[in-house]
Amino acid sequence: MHQGNQTISEFFLLGLTVVSEQQQHIFMLFLCMYLVTIVENLLIILAIINDAHLHSPMYFFLGNLSFTDICFTTTTIPKMLADIQSQSLIISFVGCLTQMYFFMLLVDLDNFFLAAMAYDLNITICHPLHYAALLSPKGCVLLVVTPWVVSNLVSVLHLSLLGLLNFCDQREIPHFFCDLETMLRLACLDTQINDLTILVIGGSVIFIPFTFIFVSYSLIGCTVLRIPSAKGKWKTFSTCGSHFLAVALFYGSIVGVYFPPSSAYSAERDKVAAIMYTVVTPMMKSFRYSLRNKDMKGALRRLLTREIYFWGW
Repeated sequence: MHQGNQTISEFFLLGLTVVSEQQQHIFMLFLCMYLVTIVENLLIILAIINDAHLHSPMYFFLGNLSFTDICFTTTTIPKMLADIQSQSLIISFVGCLTQMYFFMLLVDLDNFFLAAMAYDLNITICHPLHYAALLSPKGCVLLVVTPWVVSNLVSVLHLSLLGLLNFCDQREIPHFFCDLETMLRLACLDTQINDLTILVIGGSVIFIPFTFIFVSYSLIGCTVLRIPSAKGKWKTFSTCGSHFLAVALFYGSIVGVYFPPSSAYSAERDKVAAIMYTVVTPMMKSFRYSLRNKDMKGALRRLLTREIYFWGW
């Protein structure tokens, strides 16, 4: 990345606007939320691995989603916590590119895995007799490997185009992490190609899985409405509850961060929306899956009971 004829080696993350009296409180709040997110998702992964009742496609996708959420929060929050504590605003050029790469990769993976889970629910409710054929082990692996390949290619494409730009004297990033949209605002050259790529490629990566989820839930809704008993309808809807709430949190936060009204844009508002997206949403998603899912609650209870017995607590 270049600044005129000079190579840029570092940027300055302005981070959160925190008064000194609140610094430690903010640090402890975000640290606790980060640790809760990590522990919750690790427990979900361990429960899925150790409990035979959860060896199904839905929980295979959920395990991958939990792993993605662990990596996603680790991409931004530890750096933010270190900056709050040390007041060091510097991030290297390589560090900035690395953070952007993983951020974009993991957001796209979250999107694809939510779509895969919607497909699983659709087959479970609408075509239960064809479940084994439509969601074979090979098919499940394909539904996980393909998103990794596509997300990697999309992330590399965005970073390659970003690397062709020159940057002005302004090297201050008004954010607590390196975000593609924010970085493009610092460029001196025309970013029309970058903006078009974000619109077409990035938009497709978000819009196609979202459309798939929407269609899946529409088909599920039609199937549920044909169930004669109210109890049967409620039981089927409750099966989708955790996933639906995770989808609402994920796409609701994306709209808040990346699709605000242009007249309403401000750096501080953008930071607040990004905190909801990077800190609060991953924690709430794991809460929903661990507390609202009967099978998962049972598996977590058995896992913790076994660990407590093993260690003699």
